[in-house]
Amino acid sequence: MQLRLGTRRSTLATTQSGLVADALRDLGHEVTLVEVVTEGDVTMAALTDLGGTGVFAGALRKALLDGEIDLAVHSLKDLPVAATEGLTIAAIPVRADARDALIARDGLTLGELPVGARIGTGSPRRVAQLAALGLGVETVGIRGNVDTRIGKVTSGELDAVVLARAGLQRLGRTDEITEAIDPLQMLPAPGQGALAVEVRSDNDAVLAAVAVLDDPDTRAAVTAERALLATLEAGCAAPVGALAEVVEEADGSLLLSVRAFVGTQDGTFELRRSTTGPIDDPAAVGQQLARTLLEDGAAEVMSPPPDGRPPAEPPDATSGGAPNSDTEHPQLVQSDAVEQRS
Repeated sequence: MQLRLGTRRSTLATTQSGLVADALRDLGHEVTLVEVVTEGDVTMAALTDLGGTGVFAGALRKALLDGEIDLAVHSLKDLPVAATEGLTIAAIPVRADARDALIARDGLTLGELPVGARIGTGSPRRVAQLAALGLGVETVGIRGNVDTRIGKVTSGELDAVVLARAGLQRLGRTDEITEAIDPLQMLPAPGQGALAVEVRSDNDAVLAAVAVLDDPDTRAAVTAERALLATLEAGCAAPVGALAEVVEEADGSLLLSVRAFVGTQDGTFELRRSTTGPIDDPAAVGQQLARTLLEDGAAEVMSPPPDGRPPAEPPDATSGGAPNSDTEHPQLVQSDAVEQRS
């Protein structure tokens, strides 16, 4: 089958899409990558000013619905939790390491950074959890691709940056990580490390071709995390972290273990809760944990979400380009291979 796979144009996005394309090629399909320019790729404005992470998914979804592409690959944490009519997440492949990663000067870890150290991140979730750790560090808002962010450390402008380990792994840059941050210190964004392959709901042939890439354990985990996020109705001012994992009991049965964090960016409020539940009903497990968080005080720091979007959690590699008046509408560029950009 010939498939047109839509992807954002950043190096990380095309690399991730290339992984899915290669898996489909191994199954005998012919795959062409189609690059789609999104609003988030052509502006350096803060994600909170753009209304959340939906700015990265919207153009890809429009191209899908318009029939310009057959499937799209997203970083799952970038997808709004509200469903889009006419589209189906046909596959969620095996998740990469969901942890956040520190890249710091002189090989330092979080605990070794001095008081007053400047840490770059564009994520309210990370800001809140760093503040909650009480390390006395300063967080600095940044955007840009991986090279841009790491360059702020090597140039001495910042002491460290925090990025998603999965993205660095897919780019072959794990040797630059000075610490993979334990989820006990910093929970990742819901869906972090996972990819979502989205297809038109009425395209049975493509749905069937893509479905074989789905990993049931990963789908269960991220379903719980996204159900928690949806139940919280979290806005950009309420940073949320969550991580669900499939665990095996002594009798061999499987359970879903979910941990979550809600806090404020100034560190004055933090709430961590966890639960376990049946793996065959992951949404219910996530919803129940969200209700516990709300009952225990999270409701006081929630704000209404814009159009069902999750809290702003910028990707760890964007095009890094400045706004361009020539890219007001999605642009599509076909290529048979993944182009690696510096």
